[in-house]
This record gives sequence, C-alpha cells and structure tokens, in this order.
Amino acid sequence: MPIKAILTDIEGTTSAVSFVFDVLFPYAAAHLPDYVREHADEPAVAEQLAAVRAESGEANADTERCVQILLGWIAEDRKATPLKALQGMVWAQGYRAGQLKGHVYPDAVDALRHWHTEGYKLYVYSSGSIQAQKLIFGCSEAGDLTPLFSGYFDTTSGPKREAASYQRIAADLGLAGEEILFLSDVVQELDAAQQAGMQTVGLAREGGALEGHETVASFALIDPARV
Repeated sequence: MPIKAILTDIEGTTSAVSFVFDVLFPYAAAHLPDYVREHADEPAVAEQLAAVRAESGEANADTERCVQILLGWIAEDRKATPLKALQGMVWAQGYRAGQLKGHVYPDAVDALRHWHTEGYKLYVYSSGSIQAQKLIFGCSEAGDLTPLFSGYFDTTSGPKREAASYQRIAADLGLAGEEILFLSDVVQELDAAQQAGMQTVGLAREGGALEGHETVASFALIDPARV
C-alpha cells in the first residue's frame, strides 16, 4: 500500500536531543516550582497535581511535596503524563515571553514542507505533551510549522515502545498500519511501530544503523513513495 501518512518522533528525529536536555528540561526545572505554587488552585494545574498524587501513591501530598516529586521525575527523565503536561504549561509561558524558540533541523523543516505539499498527512508522536509538541513547532526557529500537521499524539495514546500504542494511532487515523510511515531515532520505538504493521525509517544523525530498519542521517534522504 502507498504511504498516506507520516508519523514522526521529535527528540533526536526532527529536533536535537540537546535542545530538550540542555534547554527545555533545565528551563522547566528552574521555573516549574514557582509556576506550580502560583497556579496550584487553577483547574488545569490542580488536575495535574491530582494526577501526580495518584501516580506517586501519595494521596495526601501538599503542593510543596508535589513540587519535589515533579523535580525528582525531571531528574530521572520519567515519562509521567502529569509532568509532561505541567512542563508544557511552563514552556508555553517561556515561548510567549520569547525566552524559548523551538529547534527543528533545517532538513526536517524542508522535508515536512515538501511532504505536506505532496499531500501526505503529517502527525507527531512524542513522549512530550501535545501542548509541548505544538509549542516546539509553533514557535520554532523556522517560524510557525503547525499548519503542516494534521494531528498530535503523546503518552495518552500509550507508551512509545509498545505495539498497541501504534495500533491505537492507526485506528484513530482510520488507516492500515502499512499506510503509515513512522520516523524515530529509537530502535525500540521503530520495532513497536513495525510490529503494529507500520513502515519505518530510523534517523541516526551521527551515523550508524538502527538494526532491522532502513536508517538515514537526514530527512533529505527519505522518500515516502519508495519506502
């Protein structure tokens, strides 16, 4: 079947890992405590703090304890949905203030624009929250790239290393797995997508190969029509 949709990871794929670890995470760690304290009573933040208590098993944790739990999760790079949601809120504040600009590789920008023009539906699947995804692409160094995308998926669709997550996404898109091309720099994610029937291409920007998958160093080398 021909490819109809392209589903892409962000970190290490469209965007530098260093942007996430050297810019976004430190920014969130520095600003999240005060943000949570100042907005704890607002419904959106209160909902995520309730989720922090549930996921940590500390039902009676007060705001300060929740802050400490969140900072611990940041330090261990835990893929916790409430953390991702709160980080997204903090980053939104930073993007609005002009303190953050999303990094997207120029080759990824060019390819995404070309694929969009060619009629491929473009989607994102990242462990970062949907809000955070929209911010990286909406406030990128290359301008607002969000008009290129038809939708976004995060950990609410399931873990990225489980085939069932990709099956859910395919069902949401109304497509057969073979009609979707998944791009990532993580072999376990590519394996899971492949098990769900998707086509895959691995990104190894520093060279090398992702075993079991076609591997390229740049988006410029990907031709969805020939996968």
